[in-house]
Amino acid sequence: MNYIDRLVTKRILSRITLVILVIFGLICLTESLDTWRFKTLSDTQGQEIAILAIVANAARWSIKTLPVTVLIGAIIALLDLQSHRELIIIKASGVSIWKIIRLPVISIALIAFFISVFLDSKVTQINRSIMPSLQVTTQAVGDKRQVWLKQYSNDLEYVIEGKKLGSSVYELKNLSIFLPPKSKYSLIEAKTAVLSLGEWKLKNVNLYTPSQPKLKVQNYSISTSSTRAELELRLASSEDFTFFELQKALALGIDDPVAKAAAATRLAKLMALPALLVGVLLIAFAFTSKFKRTGSYTSVILTGVFLGFVVFVINEMADRAGSSGVLDPLFAAWGPAIVAIVIGVTILLFIEDGVA
Repeated sequence: MNYIDRLVTKRILSRITLVILVIFGLICLTESLDTWRFKTLSDTQGQEIAILAIVANAARWSIKTLPVTVLIGAIIALLDLQSHRELIIIKASGVSIWKIIRLPVISIALIAFFISVFLDSKVTQINRSIMPSLQVTTQAVGDKRQVWLKQYSNDLEYVIEGKKLGSSVYELKNLSIFLPPKSKYSLIEAKTAVLSLGEWKLKNVNLYTPSQPKLKVQNYSISTSSTRAELELRLASSEDFTFFELQKALALGIDDPVAKAAAATRLAKLMALPALLVGVLLIAFAFTSKFKRTGSYTSVILTGVFLGFVVFVINEMADRAGSSGVLDPLFAAWGPAIVAIVIGVTILLFIEDGVA
């Protein structure tokens, strides 16, 4: 690592950091306008927690917008180098563009890895502890109290309607279980239910059949293929799980296809973040590093920023498609990253005439 490497890398990272801080501040300002949410959190958990909620949510959105902020920051840094003729002097000394981008690419990849594995996990834990978001799917719908769950057990399929008991998603109260006609009972009502290993354990139970009076029992169990990790994924958003929690949940196995697709896409997206940010950095170099005699880079900047937004939109669309099971999670997560890298490298090869 020489002086040129340090100069270019420092300039790029400083400008990217500045853009991220500006975007973070704007998001904090937007979040603070939700006065109802701020007042509710202040009354229930304290003003410090309400402020922390604004900061944590802004941090989450800042991480999601990293492809655009990295691109804009890199373009600003490269234009700064161009305006002071530093990039021209570096190229005139015989240093190729591939050597110039070497250290910035490595630095961005390492920082992105830290963000996706550790920083995102910390932000996720803070957001989840303050106000977790709920997953709305065809198999788990509800607000903070009421939930509907479709459950499976061998050849048995049934539906549970109930309310969450406290903050736990695998403890329900005042629930009703609707069973198919082939079952021994058509309806089961219970005061409480706890998901244990392979079964729901019910207490204070009423058992109903069409031809007989209801039967009251103190305890009753009904089998299920759902695990606690799977139930958490179905009742909450995959955004509320950290990198390591997603790995553990997928390793234990998830039967529900929607929950499995959402978890796998979220995990693959975190793993692909370094490649995606490297791709947008290459796009910034491809559109800004070439010297223009006129000194006007307006069209180049607009084209580069437009491509960055295109990559961001494609990334979000692929994320939605992967989470819903339409696309394979690996393809949905890595596809936009590979496209960004291919665009950047192709244009750089064209500019440099293929000479490294």
